[in-house]
Amino acid sequence: MSDTVFCGGDAAPKPLLDRLDARVRIVATVAVVIAILAVRSPTILAGALPIAFAAALASGVTPRDLGARLAHVEGFLIVLAIMLPLTVPGPTEIAFGSLALSKPGIDRAVLVLLRVNLAATAILILLAGLEPVRLGHGLARLGMPAKLVHVLLFTARWVSLVREEARRLHDAMRTRAFRATTSRHGLRTLAHFVGQLLVRAFERAERVDEAMRCRAFAGRFALVAEERVMVHDVVFAVGLGLGLLVPILLDRLI
Repeated sequence: MSDTVFCGGDAAPKPLLDRLDARVRIVATVAVVIAILAVRSPTILAGALPIAFAAALASGVTPRDLGARLAHVEGFLIVLAIMLPLTVPGPTEIAFGSLALSKPGIDRAVLVLLRVNLAATAILILLAGLEPVRLGHGLARLGMPAKLVHVLLFTARWVSLVREEARRLHDAMRTRAFRATTSRHGLRTLAHFVGQLLVRAFERAERVDEAMRCRAFAGRFALVAEERVMVHDVVFAVGLGLGLLVPILLDRLI
């Protein structure tokens, strides 16, 4: 029920992305990633990067969250950016003693860096604020296999439960003055911690399975969030499609 029923006031307006149908956001994310992969010019991709960052800030993503999310991606990209110039054959662009960085390797590394950062930013904008339940139901209505949707929904639920269980075990260890060390006693205690966490998670899973069977669970979830494509969804999809055509056409013309 809405906030108006309980509080007597107008409910806070939802941001534009939250008003969109989950299916539209999922398809839009796939379309953006495909468009990024279709562009071959590093210049166009570099020009689109500040636009993507501005769109992320405009959609409500804070600079701290944006930097934290991209930091996880950059850790892998740094290794890739170092290895590609050293392993891709071609004419040498930069030489450091016996190390030669090939020009094709540098070009490919720059292209990968730009594409991955743009794709990660697009996913952050379009899918980061989407609740796991809406995401799962949207995927199911798009025709994704039911088992994959079940895995997603169960994972979204069980991650928080396992985290709470791990926190309780960790608090119990701290009350007994345990300190994580590399000694034999410390490693044995950490192994018991992991084993106990798995046992409790398995026991919780058995209880949940019995509860679901008692509620006549037949192997599929009811799609209770029946969203419909509205006018603003169509306007957003058309605008995004036209916006994605611009860099693709520029890439073909350059």
